[in-house]
Amino acid sequence: QVQLVESGGGLVQPGGSLRLSCAASGSISSIDIMGWYRQGPGKQRELVATITSRGITNYADSLKGRFTISRDNAKRAVYLQMNSLKPEDTAVYYCNVDGYEAGYIYPRNYWGQGTQVTVSS
Repeated sequence: QVQLVESGGGLVQPGGSLRLSCAASGSISSIDIMGWYRQGPGKQRELVATITSRGITNYADSLKGRFTISRDNAKRAVYLQMNSLKPEDTAVYYCNVDGYEAGYIYPRNYWGQGTQVTVSS
């Protein structure tokens, strides 16, 4: 069984920063793409950023320059540094991982439970 444990969400003032963390544990072996998605109130889930095992990143255009994704392969963790936060960044942020799990032939996609980020003064 694979578990994605997220942390770092909370309440922050506009212009502030937060760092989200997500660590994979359990029977997962090799991990390919790791990323973050978010879903604001009344909105569909959207891409925030992804990062491959080789460090290639992809960001939503509107977030470039403010958000930075990184990973620690040894810890099987992915991080999202969020700077200059705006009220419109308020959303539930979800960790997402593509990887291989023991006992499965094909790669699988895993989701975290989500962590709330609220940007308000």
